[in-house]
Amino acid sequence: MDNYLEVRGLSKSFAGFALRDISFTLPKGYIMGLIGPNGSGKTTTIKLILNMLRRSGGQVRILGRDNIAQERQAKAELGVVFDSNCFCEDWRVDRLERSVAPFYPAWDHRMFAELLRRFRIDPSKKVGQLSKGMQMKLMLACAFSYGARLLILDEPTSGLDPVSRDELLQILAEYIEDGQHSVLFSTHITADLERAADFITYIRYGRLFFTGSKDEFVESFRLARGGADELTADRAARAVAVRRFPTGFEALIRTADAPAFAGLDLEPASIDEILVFTNREGEEE
Repeated sequence: MDNYLEVRGLSKSFAGFALRDISFTLPKGYIMGLIGPNGSGKTTTIKLILNMLRRSGGQVRILGRDNIAQERQAKAELGVVFDSNCFCEDWRVDRLERSVAPFYPAWDHRMFAELLRRFRIDPSKKVGQLSKGMQMKLMLACAFSYGARLLILDEPTSGLDPVSRDELLQILAEYIEDGQHSVLFSTHITADLERAADFITYIRYGRLFFTGSKDEFVESFRLARGGADELTADRAARAVAVRRFPTGFEALIRTADAPAFAGLDLEPASIDEILVFTNREGEEE
């Protein structure tokens, strides 16, 4: 199986919002970042993949299995981490296993105990006494202990301090090292994408803007800077978006249009800059 996650034509309509024709694939052994502005449909997409919402159209296959017709089999090897704790806060960590393990025939008690030690999670504490970072690690420890081959995480680093974010990203990098595991995680923290993601799927206000390798995404754009008199009508029309200043301008352009901006200062664009500019596409300041 080459792809651990396949999403085809996924759609969902709400009052005032529609997710339309979202398609992407996540290969085995890689990390994909799911990005987009707030309200773009990232969490809706994840909930549709997990069959937590009824879709209007499309198809989802998790580890080769249909996410509706074969939901139980698909979720047996799927780990899910949301941006908030999903366990009862009054449970002690060392007793949590009794409640979770029976749902997973492949549960490995020794691995769970080892992961608690490795992640420095105090088993005598209640879940509600753990920091947010430790709660994220606890949910990952559970997923790893039943042999999840695919992880889906919704804003896992949101609200974490820099040290906890670094630790979590390192855990994910190690998780895919053997080439037999994959991760899909949504985030608005572009530094996490720069460090961890191999692929990017960018949803912009309910529509698919891009899906492919991170390098391809970054290489598709450039920043052009020049004096005010160098922004011709043709250049302004070609730019994705333009910022004007009293002394000049800054524009996001597609790399294919770079010849039209010859003679200007052209630089690679960061993921953060691409997101900012593409969410003002066609606008000028």
